[in-house]
Order: sequence, then C-alpha cells, then structure tokens
Amino acid sequence: MSGEGIITRDLIVANKVGIHARPAAMFVKIASRHTCDIFLEKDGEKINGKSIMGLLMLAAGPGSLLKLEANGKDAAQAVAEIEELFQRKFDEE
Repeated sequence: MSGEGIITRDLIVANKVGIHARPAAMFVKIASRHTCDIFLEKDGEKINGKSIMGLLMLAAGPGSLLKLEANGKDAAQAVAEIEELFQRKFDEE
C-alpha cells in the first residue's frame, strides 16, 4: 500500500477546559465509525485516536497543538468530521 491515503492536520484545542472525558468520548465515537487508522500526537507522544484512555493521557489542555493523522480509504471523511468537532469546540460553548 502506498502512502496516498495518509492525511495530516494540525488542530488547536479551543474549548475552555481542554480534552477531558466528554470531548475524548466524542472524538473516539467519530474515530471508531471509520475503518482508517487514526492517530493523535502532542509533544512527541502519539496515541491511537480510537483509544479514550490514550486521548485522556495526552492531557491536551486549552490551546494545545495536536497533530491528527489518518491513514486509510475513509481518512478524508474521518479528518473532516474530527476537524468539525474541534471547530465546534466539542459543543461546549
């Protein structure tokens, strides 16, 4: 398989309290609907985007810069949905 399916985006955590349990659950719910591999990276630590515990362990507070990486046939759709979730500030504001 070639690398043509890899999509990366830089995302900023813009909600006031960062990624706590509820936003993490929302992220994982979206990620789990897709067959592509999804990873999130913060400060050099890379986790599986389908793991709620991994997401919480990133300790991504407000203003954190995260690198999103998706690889697979539905990667574009997954990235679009996750970007929208971040833009909506996890529906918290």
